[in-house]
Amino acid sequence: MRRVGWVGVVLVVGLLVGVGTAQGLTAKERAARDEGWRREIRRALYVPDQLPALEAKTWSTFSPVEGVLAERVTYRTADGMLVPAIVYRPDPKVLHWKGKLPGIVVVNGHGSDKFGWYAFYSGMMFAKAGAMVVTYDMIGEGERNGEKKSKAGSHDAWVAPAGTAEGEDAGRRLAGLMQVDLMQAVSYLDARPEVDAKRIAVVAYSLGAFVTGITGALDTSIHAVVLSGGGVYDEVGPGYFENNKLPCQGPPMRAMRGLGDRAAVLFALNADRGPMLVMNGSDDTVMDMANHPPEWFAAVRGRAVELRGTEKDMFTTIVYPGISHRTSWVDRDGVLWLSKQIHFAIWTEKDINAAPVTHVSEWAKANGVDISRNYMLESREGGLNAVGVGFPGVKREDLMVLPEEDWVRMKGELTFEGWVARVRGLGSRAQLGF
Repeated sequence: MRRVGWVGVVLVVGLLVGVGTAQGLTAKERAARDEGWRREIRRALYVPDQLPALEAKTWSTFSPVEGVLAERVTYRTADGMLVPAIVYRPDPKVLHWKGKLPGIVVVNGHGSDKFGWYAFYSGMMFAKAGAMVVTYDMIGEGERNGEKKSKAGSHDAWVAPAGTAEGEDAGRRLAGLMQVDLMQAVSYLDARPEVDAKRIAVVAYSLGAFVTGITGALDTSIHAVVLSGGGVYDEVGPGYFENNKLPCQGPPMRAMRGLGDRAAVLFALNADRGPMLVMNGSDDTVMDMANHPPEWFAAVRGRAVELRGTEKDMFTTIVYPGISHRTSWVDRDGVLWLSKQIHFAIWTEKDINAAPVTHVSEWAKANGVDISRNYMLESREGGLNAVGVGFPGVKREDLMVLPEEDWVRMKGELTFEGWVARVRGLGSRAQLGF
């Protein structure tokens, strides 16, 4: 069982949680302040200090493309639930490298899962580059949906009415489940003997970016983070996430009000962990980029630097003019940045710069890949030029982890519906001692 982050100088945390800038603090005091912030986030979102036993199981293995093996895996997460995942890795019989592999976790956006095009494309691409890649179903999607549906949005349903204490509490717990899902994916990579635990990265999109920006603030074992279509942790009031109507976003954002300047605190804690790249399009209406221009990010970055007392590992940004919501880590900018942070075992920066690219909309049409019409637009995912060529559209049935009889037997541990039944039996925050 892996601890989340570290447990620091506890006695002075209460005195320092509210401290603003790093000015005048010793290194020990700043570390205690930061740990106090982490404790506050974990408490607000039901994230345990001690993660559950992983109990990882490989069900079967297949090869989606020459040179890549894909393992069908499950692992434990919060509230006694299971996560189904596909883990991609280079095939040692075809590809050759020296030393250990870096690890990458892909965190999907709202309504997507391990069946989404960018999950399996990233899995194959990064495996070819020389990495082990975990892709998994978000709660309520894919094999974690009661009907095995994707794009279901099941977890958008409030367990209790929106605006009630019970509804807010369930939303916080839902957000905490998403945190632990990701932390356990990192734990999985950390436990694989082929992986260098100091070279683990997370790439995340949209809702996944919201989740990952918080996880990166908590889990110091993650080395590098890419947020694409995200990072807009804004102020109390008209903020995008503050007033979000989805239970996985509004309640957790409101629960972190006690941090004060939430965006600056989250980015400062991420910089404690390691480097971060935030990729957005200037015309992204999903992330309300009209109200989050480069100047907004620069101001947040300045406040985060002031909190931390140094620019070391503070996030950097790319804003693509005229571009909307998309998974930009598959483009050359994203792959090169990751190469510099985690050092792929096979591809070099020279290889990446010379690599041919795949235009996603053309590839999707040629390979029968399901991408929603509004995301096939050139300004969105369809317009991406993803690094690499020759990757197939992986069949949905190939990405199913559990045999049908096992899925039916275990669906109470897998699905959103099963999670709701568990949450209703777990009791309130007060009953649980939070």
